[in-house]
Amino acid sequence: MGSDAKVKARRDARISAANRPILNALAQRYTVPLSRYFERRVGQKSDAADLVQEVFVRLSRLADLSTIEKPDQYIFATAANALRDRGRRDAVRRQHSHGELDEAEHISSEISPERVLVGREAVARLHQALRQLPERTRDIFVLRVFEDEKLKDVAQKIGISQRAVEKHYAKALTHVSAALRDFRDD
Repeated sequence: MGSDAKVKARRDARISAANRPILNALAQRYTVPLSRYFERRVGQKSDAADLVQEVFVRLSRLADLSTIEKPDQYIFATAANALRDRGRRDAVRRQHSHGELDEAEHISSEISPERVLVGREAVARLHQALRQLPERTRDIFVLRVFEDEKLKDVAQKIGISQRAVEKHYAKALTHVSAALRDFRDD
């Protein structure tokens, strides 16, 4: 028995006999609509497929699927919750990944100590410039530059117009550029 077959057998053993045909019918009916739902909300199709799978995993954990009175509403509420949970997990990961700039990193022996010092000073200057920005302006800059988010996506996340995001981003870019320009001129 191959590894895929073993995984399927273990999953099927956990799903009650009464739920199995209901879950299969729901998967046939809702896989494509859920895929479209997620594809409009996430960047990659593979992420959408993972989220569709997450919805059906959550459904498989229910004791009795036959008690769901309005499957459309229930499934898409489950989908929205899966998307929200994924967003929270991603935010936590991003938050922790930015801390790496503050920590000493392994340095290759090919880089001179002077170059390392200049680089650290530039990073410190960048951090200082970012701390001087208003919180919203800083958040927009970080999402755009470090998270590579599109302006329209940043606007949606923060809940302001794209034009307002453009203004904040321009302000941050001007401020950070000036701080780093001053650093290079020193």
